Amino acid sequence: VRRPGIVHRLDKDTTGLLVVAKSDEAHQHLVHQFAAQTIKRTYEAIIWGVPDKPTDRIFFPIGRSRANRKKMAVFSDEKYKSKKAVTHWKVLKKNNENNLALIECNLETGRTHQIRVHLDHISHPVLGDPLYGYGYKTRINKLKSSVKVLVEKQGNSQALHAYKLGFEHPSTGEKLIFETNPPENMKSIIESF
Repeated sequence: VRRPGIVHRLDKDTTGLLVVAKSDEAHQHLVHQFAAQTIKRTYEAIIWGVPDKPTDRIFFPIGRSRANRKKMAVFSDEKYKSKKAVTHWKVLKKNNENNLALIECNLETGRTHQIRVHLDHISHPVLGDPLYGYGYKTRINKLKSSVKVLVEKQGNSQALHAYKLGFEHPSTGEKLIFETNPPENMKSIIESF
């Protein structure tokens, strides 16, 4: 057996669903589904700011940041070894009073930090993102007290949750879809909307 185990990964502090293969054959089949972009991955994110549009597509290539090697960045110039990255998003709920929104993101590609980089690039970083969420403390201070308490409980955990995962079963070919609820701290913030 060459490589059974984790088929894909989530960013640190992102909660949600993962696929784990129990055999090399299953692993290879699932890896091919990821490469063919047939696996459905849907995330929920609480973001700073309420977008002007109800839905959109972010199509910006992503590569390693030249300024900070721990970060990824959007590049428009081909010479910086960036790769195609596409994120589709739609607003699920708005909290205009606190300038927050709950969105759903579907990935067409799977780049490192893709959702976080794309949302930051359009000026709607993920709530609690320690790497891309600039001005976090300033933004928290502008929240109404009831939501402020919930956001402070969130701590340094980003409000990004992989809640839906769909793929073809490696042995039977059956279409499978799995869903999971967000963690309690994120759920509490969503319920306050």
